[in-house]
Amino acid sequence: MLLPALFVFGPAPQAAALGNGLALTPPMGFNDWNAFGCNVDEQLIEQTADYFVSSGLKAAGYTYVNIDDCWMTHSRDAGGRLVPDPVKFPDGIKGTADYVHARGLKLGIYEDAGTATCAGYPGSLGHESTDARSFADWGVDYLKYDNCNNQSDGSRQDYVNRYTAMRDALAATGRPILFSLCEWGVQNPWEWAGPIGNSWRTTGDINASFGSMLSIYHSNVQLAPYAGPGAWNDPDMLEVGNGMSFTEDRSEFSLWAEMAAPLLIGTDLRTATPATLSLYGNRAVIAVDQDPLGKQGRQIASSGGLDVLAKPLSNGDVSVVLFNENSSAATISTTAAAAGLPASSSYKLTNLWSNAVTSTSGSISATVPGHGSVMYRVSAGSGTSVGTTHPLLGASSQRCLDAAGGATDPGTVIEIWDCNGGANQAVTLTSAGELRLYGGTQCLDAYDNQTASGTKVELWTCNGGANQQWRLNPDGTVTGVQSGLCLDVTGGDKPAGNVNGVPLELWTCNGGANQQWALA
Repeated sequence: MLLPALFVFGPAPQAAALGNGLALTPPMGFNDWNAFGCNVDEQLIEQTADYFVSSGLKAAGYTYVNIDDCWMTHSRDAGGRLVPDPVKFPDGIKGTADYVHARGLKLGIYEDAGTATCAGYPGSLGHESTDARSFADWGVDYLKYDNCNNQSDGSRQDYVNRYTAMRDALAATGRPILFSLCEWGVQNPWEWAGPIGNSWRTTGDINASFGSMLSIYHSNVQLAPYAGPGAWNDPDMLEVGNGMSFTEDRSEFSLWAEMAAPLLIGTDLRTATPATLSLYGNRAVIAVDQDPLGKQGRQIASSGGLDVLAKPLSNGDVSVVLFNENSSAATISTTAAAAGLPASSSYKLTNLWSNAVTSTSGSISATVPGHGSVMYRVSAGSGTSVGTTHPLLGASSQRCLDAAGGATDPGTVIEIWDCNGGANQAVTLTSAGELRLYGGTQCLDAYDNQTASGTKVELWTCNGGANQQWRLNPDGTVTGVQSGLCLDVTGGDKPAGNVNGVPLELWTCNGGANQQWALA
């Protein structure tokens, strides 16, 4: 059972942050462990760096390409220095760092505050100065410092001493190296680690399951008072793309951003689907995580697994997440006042996943899928997407809803196609619930008023029929008013279903990425 909201906020403020000038917003990047374990090598790190650049992830803010355990040999050299595995890293860590730096990115590495790493390689206990010097000489920018084989007497002071020793060794090198403590929350590091490291793990390791993600969320969300610029609660690396459902993946990314957590990609980006990349690359959600005010979102309500989080932002807006822990859909509600917004006659709600804009006099409410979340940016004022024109972007394909071939004839197939700014991709939302193309002369239409799964979606002269009325839902789906079914990319749950020319149809709503849409 979750603690009542009265007790969520914690008893004490964050200690002074480590003054190394780093991580003024939560660090963003990649770590190989979740997807690869010990199977790390130079090629993986370099290819990931290249992909950061080519995919736009670098431009979205991802900076660190981090090597986890198993990068070294099992023995130090004659001078007591760590030795990069020459098979895995033929150019050494220095060569890999140079490659990453040449792409405008930064390199991270892993070590351990004990005698051996978790995988049994040499640890840094008693070698802090030597190892810190090696990291600096190699051009390392980030150190994840684990806690296996720690020889601890079990006291908090021992933990403080071991992590402080590496902090001081890193500082003595003169190179700015972000210091990430990974002692799994054993000694409540949020209470003491602020002056020692830039982030600290608050829990044990995550895995790619909703249960694991949920347990870690429950622990981390209570620690909001301890986080701030330069010092962050770390609920572990992201499992987005590693086996949870699209709805669960989106919840994890929303919650981590709301909690101002480090955003460290934990999947193989080289084989990631467009759906996965649509989550990692959502700049509106990233902006919440990276907001310079540096506040971690707080849980302002929780009842029966229906949670509300609010995060104040630097421009006066508030990010609100409605999160449904349960397996069935439920309505979750709060108010602008409860979220901390100043009094106003109207509030503008921008849905950060669908980009749809609505207004409210104060109530913030949505039907949220099981294991799902709805994320709003809320501000005083008003706004609406009705009457505006946008491409409609599919999450599973990152392609746009398109009238085939630019044709305007009634019966023209509605498909997905590379977004190109054409009039056949320009969707105007009307107050009648229509989705009009070509400047408003033709409507999206469910064929022949049919309401069964598999009904094709076509272009037709606007006629006011119920089969031409659609709802843009808070969860990112678009449903037909007449049928209640979802606008679906046919076969879009598989890669072959997300190529140019795949038609749209009506289908039973199932939470798939091929039923998720955003106003581009």
